Amino acid sequence: MKVDEFQIEDATPVVLVVDDSADVHRLLKARLKTEDLELIHALNGAECLAAAKQQHPAIILLDLDMPDADGFQVLRALKDAPETLDIPVIILSGMSSPQDKVTAYDLGAVDYVTKPFDLTELRLRVRSALKMHKLILMLAQRAQIDGLTGLWNRRHFDSRLRDAVADAFRHDRPLSLAMLDIDNFKSVNDSFGHPAGDQVLIEIGKVLKRECRTADIACRFGGDEFTIIMPGTSPSDATVLCERFRQSLAQTVWPKHPERPVTASIGICGADGAVDAAPEQWIELTDKNLYAAKAAGRDRMIVSHMSDRPRLSKAG
Repeated sequence: MKVDEFQIEDATPVVLVVDDSADVHRLLKARLKTEDLELIHALNGAECLAAAKQQHPAIILLDLDMPDADGFQVLRALKDAPETLDIPVIILSGMSSPQDKVTAYDLGAVDYVTKPFDLTELRLRVRSALKMHKLILMLAQRAQIDGLTGLWNRRHFDSRLRDAVADAFRHDRPLSLAMLDIDNFKSVNDSFGHPAGDQVLIEIGKVLKRECRTADIACRFGGDEFTIIMPGTSPSDATVLCERFRQSLAQTVWPKHPERPVTASIGICGADGAVDAAPEQWIELTDKNLYAAKAAGRDRMIVSHMSDRPRLSKAG
């Protein structure tokens, strides 16, 4: 399950209706129009699988009796694919035998509604499934947020960096990665206590949220190390963003130790276009630059470029 936004509540849930009857689609569109959701439609199993992978709906209303593949086959395919495994499926079927219901639940359906269905009951079941889906998203989101700083955590960083590297490679786009480490952070804890150290981490989270752009992904990497994934950003532009952060942090006055400034060393690795490098290589080079910045005197940045991948000329 991919969780990309902090504001889950703002998103209108998408409901995919899969039925070979145009009348069913028209009926559901009319009766669910007052609900806070967006309906999308598929007429067969192939369209369902394509729409589910592309749109990743909040729930799927799936008919069992379809011409190209029965609903059980489609349900099995949905639950076998990692990108659609977590989508709740409500079966809509004219078949009411106990064995059909058992099969549907065994394959992963969350509910089973028999046709002709009562529209009020269906509306309530859709609401219930959407509430459960939202709760699952919120729990998944919390599992990827650092509890102290409110930034994304290492688990989320690993997932998003993998996606960002693949996207930059596939579409020949710029990408930059920054790692920053608080200079002499141990001395803050030793001299002023761990609450003061925690306050430094919290404030750094606030500064990163303030300085980062919408597309940037700021994470707490671990301890007093932080990372910023910057899709579509060249190394030179990444340097401007990180310098703004570095100066903002250096100018911060700390209530518990106003005489003791807090600075950060930053390593940046970036590319102006596609590069053939794994996420681990991006982390390794960025981390190397970070420690070079520390060795050079701290409170500074070291930037390097990944080599450009040779571009293939278009065929004839």
